[in-house]
Amino acid sequence: MKTVSLSGSLRENVGKKDAKKQRKEGKFPCVIYGGKEQVHFTLDSLSFDKVLFTPDVYVIKIEVDGKTYETILQDIQYHPTTDEVLHVDFMELIPGKPLTIALPVSLTGKAPGVAKGGKLRLKLRKLKVKGLIEKMPETIEVSINKLDIGRAVKVKDVTVDGLQFLDPASNVIVTVKTARGVVAAADDEEEDEEGGEGETPAEA
Repeated sequence: MKTVSLSGSLRENVGKKDAKKQRKEGKFPCVIYGGKEQVHFTLDSLSFDKVLFTPDVYVIKIEVDGKTYETILQDIQYHPTTDEVLHVDFMELIPGKPLTIALPVSLTGKAPGVAKGGKLRLKLRKLKVKGLIEKMPETIEVSINKLDIGRAVKVKDVTVDGLQFLDPASNVIVTVKTARGVVAAADDEEEDEEGGEGETPAEA
C-alpha cells in the first residue's frame, strides 16, 4: 500500500471555538485515535489535498510534536451545506491488530458482453474489508473476462487471501447491461423476419 507523510501541529486548545479559528487559518482540526492515546492536532489544508482528492487509500505517516504516527484516514466530517471540511479522523495502525477499511475496486480484463454491445456498469466503487494492514492491497482487483450481457460479479465471487469482505455477499460489484440500441436493433430484426414470412410475391 502506498505511503504518504504529513506534518501536523499539536492543538493546545480543543473545542468548537478553536476549531473554527483553525479552519479560518486554512487548517483542518484532526484527531488520531485507536492507540494508547488520542492526539489532537491540525493539518495545513494544502498539504492534505493530495490525500483528500483521490480515490486511493494510503498509509499516512503523521509527525506531530516530534513523534510519528502510522495511520489511515478513517473519516472526514463535512459541513452539511457548504461541504467545508470540519474535522478529520485518523486511525493509528497497531501491528497485529486487524482494521476495517474501504478499498477501491479495480477492473481487469475485457468483458465479452461489452464487445456484443452491452454497457458496463460499476455498482460498487469501493469494498469494505477487514484484515491486517500487511495484507491490504492498494485495490481490490475484479476480473470481468467472463462477464457477458446480463451477467454480474458479486461480492461473493471475489476473494483475497487474508481479507474478510464485509459487504453483503449478494451485492453486485459490476454488471453488463443490454444497451437500448442493441434491444431496438434486435426488435427490428424480428419484425423484418415476421414481415418477410407474411409477404406474397406481386403478380406480374
